[in-house]
Amino acid sequence: MRELVAAVRRGDVDEVTALLESGADPDTPEGTDGLPVLCMAVAAYDLPVAAALLQAGADPLRPLPDGSTPLTRAVDGGSHLLIHALATGRIPLPAPARAELLARVRRWAEAGAEAELRRVTGHTGPVERVRVEDDEIGWWSEQLTLGGRTVRDEHRAVLTSTEARYGIRTPFGELVARALAHPDRGHVVWCDVVSTLGRRADEETWQGSRDLLNHPDRLHRLLAADLLLSLILGDATGDAPFWERGRELVPWAEQEQDPEVLAVLLHAMTHDSAPEIEAVGLSHLTHPDPRVRALVPETVHRPESLTTVLTLAHDEDPGVRGAVCHWLAHHRGPEPEVGDALVALTHDERQSIRLCAVSGLAVRDDPRCVEAEHRIGPVAGELRGDERLLDVWRYQRRMEAAADA
Repeated sequence: MRELVAAVRRGDVDEVTALLESGADPDTPEGTDGLPVLCMAVAAYDLPVAAALLQAGADPLRPLPDGSTPLTRAVDGGSHLLIHALATGRIPLPAPARAELLARVRRWAEAGAEAELRRVTGHTGPVERVRVEDDEIGWWSEQLTLGGRTVRDEHRAVLTSTEARYGIRTPFGELVARALAHPDRGHVVWCDVVSTLGRRADEETWQGSRDLLNHPDRLHRLLAADLLLSLILGDATGDAPFWERGRELVPWAEQEQDPEVLAVLLHAMTHDSAPEIEAVGLSHLTHPDPRVRALVPETVHRPESLTTVLTLAHDEDPGVRGAVCHWLAHHRGPEPEVGDALVALTHDERQSIRLCAVSGLAVRDDPRCVEAEHRIGPVAGELRGDERLLDVWRYQRRMEAAADA
């Protein structure tokens, strides 16, 4: 069906979906080579279109003329989410397909994307590299092109999640090595290793992560802090056995000199409350790195420390002011200085901070929110649908209801 082929080529997922719902064959060949349109979506890294085709019944294990399948082609391409979509389209994959998937992913992961790309293409020239970012999830990877072939360096993430899905418990040290091969907290491999180990939620992983904090290399300590944060946050089911063990990280936070590592440690510790955690937080009130200062309020739990935190509401960094505003907007104590600080923040140069401050006043039933609302100004973009824009209206309805009672 030429219409489906054209829609897949354009990446028009709405048109693809409509055509499939009208009866188009999801395994429609794209041309004379006999390849189904799913292969076109795989080659274009078009996850929405691929997902629509799979939902309609496209076969990820369809044998192709060259001996490959759409799934093995996706593995070679290296996109974590795309491979996951094809690999879970049939649950479970037949045993031979599962074994082939693991073996193929492992080959790419162990060799490395560039080395394997050079092997399969036979080319020795320069590799074209492009950073690819996933705006929805927030991670990134590198896309490499050589000799007409394109791959993404996500294979170690694919291997990690695939092993976990099939019940293979990869040793802690091996997963650490995979993450450190892509030393950036935003890289998909680093993120997937942290997520996978965080879901283990066992004492062995906690101790291994905490021991890693003693490593002289900052990247090892950064990964350790990230792992501990993941363990403390727990999984999506609400199971968080390490939620109140942040205080165990105090000795490392007291001596950590790297600001990025320290910020992640403080973030992990904010999910626990103890005098020693607050003391560590307040000791960094004037830290030169704004990422650290922004976390200080979250460590504070005693009313007597409130005045100290309020000094950060005037911080030169908007990220710090935003963090303080968020903390104050959720503070439920009766202290009048909280409302005063929020009123001051309704004059901030950042609209997002002004909105947060007005919302905080309204939630506190502070009548000054009504006059301050106009200072938010016309909203656009991401703020347009923000629920907090209705908080002053909700405050006024509460006051009217109270007056009528």
